[in-house]
Amino acid sequence: MFFAQAILALHVLIIAFNVAGLVVIPLGAWLGWRIVRIAWLRLLHLALLAVVAGQALDGRACILTIWQNDLSGAGPTTTPLIMGWVDHLIYRNLPLWVFAVIYSLVFLYVLLLTMLVPFGRRSLRQ
Repeated sequence: MFFAQAILALHVLIIAFNVAGLVVIPLGAWLGWRIVRIAWLRLLHLALLAVVAGQALDGRACILTIWQNDLSGAGPTTTPLIMGWVDHLIYRNLPLWVFAVIYSLVFLYVLLLTMLVPFGRRSLRQ
């Protein structure tokens, strides 16, 4: 059970990192924050979102969700963690393809941010 909780904690941290990046990168570029220009952080953000979008487009749940369910004894599932959260928040059972589209659009947004807020350069505002 400890390992299942550790994977869940890691999963939540990755989700928070990905979601925060969607807001912090454009805001930080506008405010001139150096942290949003650090290449390895941005590449990590891009890579994590590529994995999320790729798994969703392949019709599979996140590997962390599968591992956490296996370790907790919940058994195999095809419902991604975020999909479960959204189901509980809005009480709607959306098909997996809707999440695949959302994740793909988010990934394309991050690709656009990579072009608009390049690594290692100072903002135009300074």
